[in-house]
Amino acid sequence: AAAAPGPAASQPGLVQSTPIRSGQQVYADNRDLTVLSAVGAGAEVIADGSIHIYGALRGRALAGAQGYEQARIFCREFHAELVAIAGHYKVSEDVPAALLGKPVQVWLEDGQLRIEALDA
Repeated sequence: AAAAPGPAASQPGLVQSTPIRSGQQVYADNRDLTVLSAVGAGAEVIADGSIHIYGALRGRALAGAQGYEQARIFCREFHAELVAIAGHYKVSEDVPAALLGKPVQVWLEDGQLRIEALDA
C-alpha cells in the first residue's frame, strides 16, 4: 500500500490562541495544529498533521486525521478523554495513571499507539 501523503508543506500550521471549550471543535485541514492554551473536557481538536498543545488536554485530540501515520500529539498536561493518530486510538481508561497531568508525546509505532512522558 502506498504511504499516506503528509500535510502539505505549503500551508502553515493553524494556531489557536484561545482556550477550546466543551462542545467546540477545531480542525486543521491538511496541516498541523498548535493550541496555545487548554483544550477543555468535551472539546475536540483534529489535525491532518500533528497537534501541539501548550496547556492542559482534557478533551479529545485526533492527529493524522486523513491517515498520516507519522503525526504526533504533544501536550503539556495530559488528561485526555481520547487521543488518536491515523485512526488508532486510546481512551483515558487505557492510559497509565502515571502519565496523567504530565507532559506527554503520543505517536504510532508498528501499528500501536504509544504514549510516553516527555523528559522535563
